[in-house]
Formats: sequence, C-alpha cells, structure tokens
Amino acid sequence: MKTLTVLELSKLYNINRQTIYNNIKKGILSKNSDNKIDLAEAIRVFGEPIKKQDVKDPVKVDSPNSAEVLLLRQQIDILKNQLNDAKDRESFYQNQIETMQRLLEAPKPQKVEDPTPVAPPQETVEAPKEEAEIQTEIETPKKRIPVPEHVEPEPKKRGFLSRFFLPNG
Repeated sequence: MKTLTVLELSKLYNINRQTIYNNIKKGILSKNSDNKIDLAEAIRVFGEPIKKQDVKDPVKVDSPNSAEVLLLRQQIDILKNQLNDAKDRESFYQNQIETMQRLLEAPKPQKVEDPTPVAPPQETVEAPKEEAEIQTEIETPKKRIPVPEHVEPEPKKRGFLSRFFLPNG
C-alpha cells in the first residue's frame, strides 16, 4: 500500500499538519517505522480525499429540471392560488359591504338651499320673513352659554407649626 509523509497527507486532505500530529499523539492515527502514514490508515481516519477540480473540467449548469427550479415553481403555484383566493375573498366582502349599505339607508341631509322651514301645521299663519332674515338665521350658529362648574374654595395655607398647634379651621 502507498505511504505518505505528514506534509503530503496535509496537502492531500487540505488540513493542518498540527492536526495530523495531534491525531498521531492521541493514537487515532498511526505511522509505520519509517515515520510515514499508510494511505488506508488516513482513509480510515479522514475519509476519502477530496478530489480537486481541474479548470479544464466543464462546469455543470443547472438544467431546467433541477430540484431547486421545481421547488421554486411549486412555490409560485402556491402563491398564485393564494392570490386568487384573496381576490375572491375581497370581492365577497365588497358585495357584503354593498348589501349592508343598501339595507342601512342613511338619513337624507336637509338642504340649506331651501329657505322655507318645515313647521307643523298650525291654525295661526305667520307673516313670511324676508329673505335676508332667513339667511342670517341659517348662517349664525346658536351660541352656547358656558355653565360654570361648582368649585370649592381652597383652604388657606398653613405653616408648619400651625398645623400642629392651631385647631383645624
């Protein structure tokens, strides 16, 4: 069988020489009487040596049928299905919103343009107001009168000693 020196073995397996010496010292790897290591012994400890690729070797290009491409296509299909489901959900919810809006009729806002106030029919007929008076009634908002809150008066501040020696009051 072929025997190798420590330097040759380190180059073959692309490992540090100190690692080989440590394995010899621990008894994991053995060398023969002429201080060389048997190749079978190195294969037992380190496995098959890594074959370096030559530059002349053709580089393998991923074919369209590779596993990664298939996985990515499956993921794209899953995402397309999820997108279609989301679109269906959106249209369903939009229809629900429209149905609810039709069921809940909002009260119609009163038109400001109509100057005739709607009053319950009464026996007495008021004189028609002039257009300027009606316009001012509509434009001027009613003023709110502020209501004061009930505030208790604060007690007079007392000094340090008066808190202990004078009666409360």
